[in-house]
Amino acid sequence: MHRPVQTVQKELMTMATTTATELKNRLGAYLDTALTEPVFVQKSGREIAVLVSRQHYAYMQALEDELWALRAQLAEQSGYLGVEKTQEVLSDLLHKDDTC
Repeated sequence: MHRPVQTVQKELMTMATTTATELKNRLGAYLDTALTEPVFVQKSGREIAVLVSRQHYAYMQALEDELWALRAQLAEQSGYLGVEKTQEVLSDLLHKDDTC
């Protein structure tokens, strides 16, 4: 049974949705769709995966990297010791009993 790509409008973003079986049967078409929009894959009625373009995946990775950098910056500003000071404190603790 051939089922067309189901497109859902969600918060101004078009999303294609398909089943895992349909994805397997028409992978090429869904790879083409993923170049322009995410393809949500359902199995047993539940969304289990999202197919995105390599460009979009790289963009999401860059956003995650930026998020972690900002979190680290905020942690340092709120009293986090920082990398160098943490290494110094850990080294001191590890070698504290070496004087014997």
